Amino acid sequence: MPQPLLSFGTFALATLPVVGSCGGSALTPTESDRALASGEQPTESDLPNIIVIYADDLGYGDLSCYNPDAAYETPRLDQMAAEGIRFTDAHSPSTICSPSRYGLLSGQQVHRTGRGSRAFEGPGGPSYIKPGEMTVADMLRQSGYRTGIFGKWHLGLTWFDKDGERLGGGFDNSLLIDYEKSTPLVDGPQTKGFDESFVTPNCPTTDPLYVYIENGEVPVPANQRYEREGIPNPGGKWRWDNDKGWMAPGYRFVDADLLFTGKTLEFIREHREQHRDQPFFAVLSTQIAHAPVLPAPEFRDATDAGARGDFVFELDALTGRILDALEELGIDDNTLVLFNADNGPETLHAVWMREDHAHDAAGGLRGVKRDGWEGGHRVPFIARWPGRIPSGQVSAQLTNSTDLFATLASVVGFQLPDDVAVDSYDMLPVMIGLQDEQESVRPHMLTQSFRAEFQLRQGNWKYLDHRGSGGNGYDKGKLKAYALPELAPDADGQLYDLSSDPGETTNLFFDEAAKREELRTLLARLTAKGGRSAPLGRVPLGMKNIPLLK
Repeated sequence: MPQPLLSFGTFALATLPVVGSCGGSALTPTESDRALASGEQPTESDLPNIIVIYADDLGYGDLSCYNPDAAYETPRLDQMAAEGIRFTDAHSPSTICSPSRYGLLSGQQVHRTGRGSRAFEGPGGPSYIKPGEMTVADMLRQSGYRTGIFGKWHLGLTWFDKDGERLGGGFDNSLLIDYEKSTPLVDGPQTKGFDESFVTPNCPTTDPLYVYIENGEVPVPANQRYEREGIPNPGGKWRWDNDKGWMAPGYRFVDADLLFTGKTLEFIREHREQHRDQPFFAVLSTQIAHAPVLPAPEFRDATDAGARGDFVFELDALTGRILDALEELGIDDNTLVLFNADNGPETLHAVWMREDHAHDAAGGLRGVKRDGWEGGHRVPFIARWPGRIPSGQVSAQLTNSTDLFATLASVVGFQLPDDVAVDSYDMLPVMIGLQDEQESVRPHMLTQSFRAEFQLRQGNWKYLDHRGSGGNGYDKGKLKAYALPELAPDADGQLYDLSSDPGETTNLFFDEAAKREELRTLLARLTAKGGRSAPLGRVPLGMKNIPLLK
């Protein structure tokens, strides 16, 4: 029998149901739109539009289609899941934001860069994405797409002072930026495959350089002192992690995601007016549900679950606005929408939501953001494409955000070189119903925790190449209540069988020595310099091999 879960959670993972609760005038249609409407098979060149909605610090239990005991409903994302496919064993590449964003755009774990795992602050950089390194946006642009990204960038940027010297991160260095020497940014979105961009350098409402970057330029420099007392503090605590610093005049904190969603919709609408015979790729990189928790005025008290419940409900509603726009523009059937998150829920967020609202943001999993346990990196992942992805699917396939690269390459028929996206697997066969659910696409999967330590999955076996959480300390403070006894205190790693121990409570490091050594050897091979975890010679499906739904 599965063991009861003693960490974050009101229910154990093993008790999750297979299926959760998710069960206007248009512009002139493109040839692909017309083909879908008539039931004809589009040609290879009739490619779908693609939208990625990338949430921040959103836990496995934060959507009601994943958590039947959630303290609020997320009706639009539940509907999106019911109309497409919901993955129950999906993971972020890292347990913090910057390395995960690198994984999303590059298809690779951050250790492939040769740099440490960190979240950038102030004018920190340079970018994790090396000059000349192909991104998913580069690949799609080469395939004929117009590309855009809106919201949080947080991949590192190069900024210069008046003497042309590169600046490091930090509070004080924000005032030393020479914007004329720094822009157009040498490693901003425009150099990484994006035609249009409106982004913030770091966390939009957390880190001390509060400016907007539009198409590689900074229209208004950060020259005003920012004091957090000027914005709301819901419940007297949810403004936590809103750093003082320097901001551009007119910078928006409380409704950041309304701004980013508006920019995304503007890009889509303008694209349909000016480039409607060309597919688009848009990334909406949200602030929600990162700290501080600042729901926009129209969403305050929208739920009975306090400020963070309202915040996640706002994310749900904004996703609905994107979906509604696709229907309004007549491109719904031929647009692939992917919803994913960069890591698990923030520490105090998870604690406060459990204490105040009996809501388990980690969804019954052990650990939270920064931790190598499942709650730090198992996240929601939903895909919807009405013309191609059958509705009502729930998949337990093991997958990672790095897989977006190979999956989208498969959609557009792009043959990936072996030295590109070396941690990316093609999940398209799963999405379109061609993969046997009993046959795993992935034989293994890498993740990295806060200190860049590795976790390795192989089926239901999980090896953690470190002691403890790999991130947060559980010996004091609010997290102490969630510390579990260490049953193998002399072990320098951890081994769990998630099929019988989903809460990662019983370390089998010594009891299953053969499996431990097998996974250690595999980990060394997958993480070696010049190594890879994805297969060689990946062959894309292409549109001609994707069944058209009737």
